[in-house]
Amino acid sequence: MTTISAEPALHDATDPADTPEPDGLPPATRWERVGLAALLIGTAAAYLWHITVNGMGNNFYAAATWAGSRNWKALLFGSLDPGNFITVDKPPVSQWVMGLSGQVFGFSSASMLIPQALMAVAAVALTYAAVTRATDSRGAGLLAGAALAVTPVVALMFRFNNPDAVMVLLMTAGAYCTIRSLRHASPRWLMLAGVALGFAFLAKMLEGLMVLPALGIAYLIVAPTTLRNRLWHLTGAAAALIVSSGWYVLLTILWPASSRPYLAGSTNNTFMDLVLGYNGFARFLGQNHRGGGNRFELPAGYEMPRNLGGGGFGGFGGFGGSGHWKLFTGEIGFEISWLLPAALLAFVVVLVSRWRAPRTDQLRGAALVFGLWLVIDGIAFTTMKGGMHAYYTLAIGPAVAGMFALGVHEAWRRRDEMFGRIGSAALVLATGGWAFVLLGRNADWLPWLRWTLLAVSVLATLGLLATAFPAVSSRLRTRATSVLVIAGVLAGLGGTSAYAAATLPQEHVGGGPSVGPVKPERPGPANQIRRAVTAFLDGTTEPQVSEMLRNTTTTWSAAVDRSSTAASLELDSRTPVIAIGGFTSDDPVPTLPDFQRLVSTHQVTYYLAQEVQLPDSWKVADQPGVLTEPGQPKSNGLWRPSGNKEIADWVAAHFNSVHIGNVAVYDLTTPH
Repeated sequence: MTTISAEPALHDATDPADTPEPDGLPPATRWERVGLAALLIGTAAAYLWHITVNGMGNNFYAAATWAGSRNWKALLFGSLDPGNFITVDKPPVSQWVMGLSGQVFGFSSASMLIPQALMAVAAVALTYAAVTRATDSRGAGLLAGAALAVTPVVALMFRFNNPDAVMVLLMTAGAYCTIRSLRHASPRWLMLAGVALGFAFLAKMLEGLMVLPALGIAYLIVAPTTLRNRLWHLTGAAAALIVSSGWYVLLTILWPASSRPYLAGSTNNTFMDLVLGYNGFARFLGQNHRGGGNRFELPAGYEMPRNLGGGGFGGFGGFGGSGHWKLFTGEIGFEISWLLPAALLAFVVVLVSRWRAPRTDQLRGAALVFGLWLVIDGIAFTTMKGGMHAYYTLAIGPAVAGMFALGVHEAWRRRDEMFGRIGSAALVLATGGWAFVLLGRNADWLPWLRWTLLAVSVLATLGLLATAFPAVSSRLRTRATSVLVIAGVLAGLGGTSAYAAATLPQEHVGGGPSVGPVKPERPGPANQIRRAVTAFLDGTTEPQVSEMLRNTTTTWSAAVDRSSTAASLELDSRTPVIAIGGFTSDDPVPTLPDFQRLVSTHQVTYYLAQEVQLPDSWKVADQPGVLTEPGQPKSNGLWRPSGNKEIADWVAAHFNSVHIGNVAVYDLTTPH
């Protein structure tokens, strides 16, 4: 007598990926092939078009790219300068891509940014492929890929040189490999997902692993094999993740610290301190600025008046709101939230619709991947206490796009039923209604657009709701319902597409780029001082200073507080510059003895100190002048913001300076 297994879909631990995989998809039609080609070519054309308008983008990472294009050790460790004094405060995967491009094609804006744009095409393709496999529908895949391509934060950051782009590409690759593994419980594809996340970790540390719980839970629930095999497969994937990321951690431990750059952001020059501290829990808890004080604190005798407008010296752009609605407010709302309400609703729609499906249901498995990715990461961003740039939300861009497409697909599949029509109506109203709200926050920009999108969305919603009633639906063909769904979805995509299109041609430079049309500069004295303080950071360097640095022959042409300032000087002069204190001025390098040794051994030529003239209106009434620091020349209203006062005071006491523009230049080769 033949016995039949109660769960015929279960598989052994052997890898079924070695056998042909029926994916349920018929051969692509001509129009499906044309649609995919149009999606990928259109994404490439839009993202590559006039990409050099962004120049050096974020000078901090551009300088590291320049260093990596000139020096292999700088490339390996992600050094800020080719002299290998200190790294950037992130792992080096992003620098490997851009630095290698610079070595092959020569360092330039194009060689640095074009790889980022090509990553966008790859991310769109992976999102398309993941949703297509999960739904057996190329139409759903095209919708997912298009939704990702027209997300404003994606249009912003995949034309920029921050490490977020390669991190999100690798996270998307991990999601694709996991969805690929679900159909046949493939340990090989699951291990590839682990490898992708391992390198995502080496792009931006713990943020690259934020998708990990979603992938693990989805596989544990859905994979068609025994629980024991699922656990073994997940263990193998975890091992792959550890190996693919741990080799670099081990390299930083085994490589003598004296012959490699200091790992910026760490307190003890170790990688794991950076992972768990500055770029990990300390950042999440808002404790990653160890100095404990305001580096832009005004000198004694001066005080910034209240109610000036435009804020103080913080808020370097690109920050969102706060609280439970953080993802929907401020700059964050413009960058990521266009499809966010619909994506959250889509997660519910799919789970409810597939509630009675078998445990191994592929579409529900993909919904767990994208939906849990969105929910878990969204909660993390919402509860994060440290300063959060709006562009961090790029990390949930593929989750929003993928989940939105899955929801639309499921509602479309059931469009002949009341559930499908009500679900479609809800998704259409969520996208169009929220687009209307967001566009209303920038009401002077294309005011007709929000009203048009709202009108189409409301009409499509009412039409779909009407067809949900038998008396109406019996008189309408299915084609009418299809037209209403398509019109509503296109209207819902209209707002995000318009904002992404407005983002693409704009110049984006500095540490906090933002999306949408050009925003006017914020008025007020506080922001005038802020612009003076960040002049170096924005690439504004006195030509004479740059020429002096170019004429040096020492290992480092100069030393200056903060990595961003050093980076701008490097890019302008094409010489290595020591970044005292790293990005936040809190890194314990160099110490005063270390700096004195560099000076005495003639490894650095100049020390630069920035000077900012404070307005007389900021004087405290009963304190007529500025109390200057010891060793600094007295100058009423002249402020020198410095991170390492010990070094600044020693230099001022032992060397003469010349004043060029708003910079005091100390020649370290000629003491008093």
